[in-house]
Amino acid sequence: MNRTVFRRFVVAVSAAVFAGGAVAGERLDIGKREYEANCVVCHGVKGKGDGPFNQVLTIKTPDLTVLSKNNDGLFPVSRVLEVIDGRNVVKGHGTREMPIWGDIYTAQASPQFDDYPYNAALFVWARTLALIDYLNRLQVK
Repeated sequence: MNRTVFRRFVVAVSAAVFAGGAVAGERLDIGKREYEANCVVCHGVKGKGDGPFNQVLTIKTPDLTVLSKNNDGLFPVSRVLEVIDGRNVVKGHGTREMPIWGDIYTAQASPQFDDYPYNAALFVWARTLALIDYLNRLQVK
């Protein structure tokens, strides 16, 4: 899936899930918000693997900015998705030190409000895709 199509898909899904959630006139970057809330502590602000929590980890945190570079120039969407949602345990980690965000997102997916139809699976999927889109934007050119 090329970047433009992927990005449009993420934006469409995110907009459907989070419609009305942003203050008018502000641009809400859901992927960046997810990254800052869940990933910065290990992967660092710029995704270089230099987060403040690294000093207590037993493994080296990967540089997320070179995922495309290490995959012949293509962002590995499926692999990143499987690592985030827990379907793919990263080799060499032994026991899983990175949280399985798919499980965490699902646990957090209870409706915030009861006055509109709510699809928890779509909420989890949108958060995950937004995070993947943000990781894609962190790639070195």
